[in-house]
Amino acid sequence: MILGLTGGIASGKSSVADFFVECGALLVSADLLAREVVNPGSPTLMKLAEVFGDDILTPGGCLDREALAQRVFADPAARRRLESITHPAIAHLADCRLASLKAAPHDLIVYEAPLLFEAGAESRVDLVLVIVVDPATQLARLQQRDRLSAEEAGQRINSQWPQADKVQKADFVIDNSGPLVQTRVMVDALYDYLTRTMAPGFSSS
Repeated sequence: MILGLTGGIASGKSSVADFFVECGALLVSADLLAREVVNPGSPTLMKLAEVFGDDILTPGGCLDREALAQRVFADPAARRRLESITHPAIAHLADCRLASLKAAPHDLIVYEAPLLFEAGAESRVDLVLVIVVDPATQLARLQQRDRLSAEEAGQRINSQWPQADKVQKADFVIDNSGPLVQTRVMVDALYDYLTRTMAPGFSSS
């Protein structure tokens, strides 16, 4: 079974993903795949530089993520151009990784994808877990994590689907506004439910 793990920026998706791994799940991270497809010299990185300019590259030829982020988060058209380049490359790599893992028996594979819905990738998973967080907590966490102003953090939050829209499409929801120890309890319970209750008779067809 493949569980799609998604949620808004700074909602704590990575912490939840780590908890699932500690429970015994296998993890495929779209963020890590996104980094892989823009490795120096890759076709995807070359296309990004062609579209957005060489100033999104570091002197060593790597992607300057902050420079690219500043370019696209406040410009919806630029963000769409970015997604049209990166999403197909990430999708291909994700399909390959997930297919490889599914070839061997595993109780649970977690596909962590911040833009699962935005990228139209729901078909890649069997069920979807959405991580939500109180908006004020989300803003504060993002400002602290990425050292952003309130305006910059707000732009990045608003560039994604609203949490309420994601919840409507979810099979499961975990509220990560409180202490992580509470979240861990909820993850443990969900892992147990998915692997012990659903997995034996589960069919994605």
